[in-house]
Amino acid sequence: MEIRQLEYFVTVAEERHFTRAAQRLHVAQSGLSASIRTLERELGAELFIRSTRNVDLTDAGRALLVEARHTLSDLAAAREAVAAVQGLLSGRLVVGTLQCLPALNVPDLLARFHHAHPGVEIRLRQGGSHELLSQVRAGDMDIAIVSAPPTGEPAGVVLTPLSSEPMVLACGPGHRLAAHEQLDLSELKDETFVDFHPGWITRDVTDRALADARIERRVALEVNDVHSLLDFVSAGLGVALVPHSFTRKRTRAVFVPLRAPVPEWQTAVAVAAGRRPSAAAQALLADESLRPRAEAG
Repeated sequence: MEIRQLEYFVTVAEERHFTRAAQRLHVAQSGLSASIRTLERELGAELFIRSTRNVDLTDAGRALLVEARHTLSDLAAAREAVAAVQGLLSGRLVVGTLQCLPALNVPDLLARFHHAHPGVEIRLRQGGSHELLSQVRAGDMDIAIVSAPPTGEPAGVVLTPLSSEPMVLACGPGHRLAAHEQLDLSELKDETFVDFHPGWITRDVTDRALADARIERRVALEVNDVHSLLDFVSAGLGVALVPHSFTRKRTRAVFVPLRAPVPEWQTAVAVAAGRRPSAAAQALLADESLRPRAEAG
């Protein structure tokens, strides 16, 4: 088995098409197809289900894809480590981040890195924390800044705490709770909620806090960005539990602190477990802005 075969295999798996994969690799399609067939013979298993329109992975192909990505990632890390020793840091750095991340100025972070290491190609992807963690675990992403799951560190990744802040209630200016100085979670019984879609860790934090308080809630409006959430709350269409940093946003929503026990929203830096970060990833992780901090409520 050759490294080139694994690179060809991963590209076909990502493109789901031999012609597009060949174009992306700048190789002849006949050579690409022959390399994949040779790999299948060596492994004694078909890796793709071929059709006239596209290709899909077999069970064997899905199993190989995980390991192939890990192998290629480790190889790239080895090359970058040698280059770093020689003072020639290069390669590619894939970073994931939440859409709204008050604890960290991501553009400034990446600008500093680019200035210090102009030879490294930076790729940035935004998404929900579960999606980002999955990409880190699979080896598709070097580093991700995510919401820390309330259930603890998920399998396959290592989380380094970045920030922690209390949750507060967001409600409309005319809401019955808007004038309170503080409130108990029990006072949210029978309220209608605005929240992020299921699978967002910020929602998981709220779900767990209210479940611990024995409150069943109804989420009537589900959104995928902070500003929409605050707009719906401001219009009186529901309440929300949000991180304290949201109080600094321009909005008509009113924010009310919670009495103890107060749920915490935590962010963390995620890397894959069991694999040494690439030289480029290590250089980014050394940035002082990725040191743990806390925000007072």
